[in-house]
Amino acid sequence: MDTVSFLKMHGLGNDFVIVDARERALDLSPDMIRAIADRHTGVGCDQLIRMEPSEHGDVFMRIWNPDGSHAQACGNATRCVARLVMDETGRDRIVVETVAGLLASEATPDGISVDMGEARLTWDAIPLAKETDTAEVDLGPDAPAAVCVNMGNPHAVLFVDDCDAVDLAHTGSALEHHPMFPERANISFCTVETPQRIRVRVWERSAGPTLACGSAACAVVVAGVRRGLTERSITVALPGGELDMTWREDGHVLMAGPTALSYHGILAAELVA
Repeated sequence: MDTVSFLKMHGLGNDFVIVDARERALDLSPDMIRAIADRHTGVGCDQLIRMEPSEHGDVFMRIWNPDGSHAQACGNATRCVARLVMDETGRDRIVVETVAGLLASEATPDGISVDMGEARLTWDAIPLAKETDTAEVDLGPDAPAAVCVNMGNPHAVLFVDDCDAVDLAHTGSALEHHPMFPERANISFCTVETPQRIRVRVWERSAGPTLACGSAACAVVVAGVRRGLTERSITVALPGGELDMTWREDGHVLMAGPTALSYHGILAAELVA
């Protein structure tokens, strides 16, 4: 493979390796993705992003987890890719196409705002293993009932007294693979501080603990409203920083927050061989 350039970007510490395949094909095998994502011997990232030509938007964003599996949605990565295209074009509104749908994005004084689409709430759309009330999903005696939401990927939101006290590595991993989730799930532990603010820690499907997760923040605002705990516009405070979230009356979830470019470079030949 020829020399491959990349950008390292992050949204609130949720970090990405971004490669550009809009002008030339760039095949990436699962082995390559795992090698690039490795934080000790590669570049290191929560997800690898490939920008591609889009038939319906301004850019197509394809997403891989660090284990080489595909991801359907990533809110923080969407903001990063939107920023790149806005900087290229000089426009303040663009559309990012993903396998989960078209995500309208616009520049704000403090970063990028993205319409993450409509929250899907039925058991079969999430999906769950059986029909149940998705606002009160029983995950067994060791976990509070979860609110489950699909934001292009499956999420389970659990409200606890102190999310910082949760053993995230143990509990998050176990719940990700719970039999109720046939496609596994992202797991968020949340503490409501006020009706306008929720503190959150996230175990991300296939990636583990993360400093921030945009689609999880979308699920959290939906869950807070469904449980009657929060207003429709709130701040979601993650370990890496804060996102401004709104669940509109039409079902769409808006997410706004900052992006950052860490550096750019060339992938070593060993990583893409």
